[in-house]
Amino acid sequence: MYSLTIEGAYVFTPRVHGDERGSFHEWFHQDVQQKTGHTFALAQANCSVSSRGVLRGVHFADVPPGQAKYVTCVRGAIMDVIVDLRVGSPTFGRHEAVRLDPDNRRCLFIAEGLGHAFLALTDDTMVIYLCSEPYAPQREHGVHPLDPDLGIAWPSDMEFVISAKDAASPSLAEAQKSGLLPGYRECLNFYARP
Repeated sequence: MYSLTIEGAYVFTPRVHGDERGSFHEWFHQDVQQKTGHTFALAQANCSVSSRGVLRGVHFADVPPGQAKYVTCVRGAIMDVIVDLRVGSPTFGRHEAVRLDPDNRRCLFIAEGLGHAFLALTDDTMVIYLCSEPYAPQREHGVHPLDPDLGIAWPSDMEFVISAKDAASPSLAEAQKSGLLPGYRECLNFYARP
């Protein structure tokens, strides 16, 4: 496991054991995840199936309690993007993109307060992810994934399919001005809980 440049975002590439029967790997193990220094209590597991060009996010939840995620792609391929939405963070507004697919078997840990988005690069792409908190619509928010201020270099060779809810999401500047975004200090305090 290694840390990305945004605090609270980690990539895990599991060891794959293969033989003539196929392969086996642990895509999540609590001992490995604990090396991030973040508490991750599993509350919900999700499965998302998308066609090529489906763009989901940038999603985040109010902190506390937020919603940490542990994400992998088991069919197809995605461009997974983490955005630092924590006001006051040294990396506020910065993003990182990581390709997830069944060949590289990478997994991402995304701490509370960070925004999450992904783009399906192939048809019939399946993403599975674990969440530290159950979905709670009143605490869930978004930032528009095509906001030019985010500077995300989405592939230009496809048309995007975006939900009406995501298309209506505010820009990063609008979300910050309205007080919608989590604070960096509040997130750090939340991460430090026992």
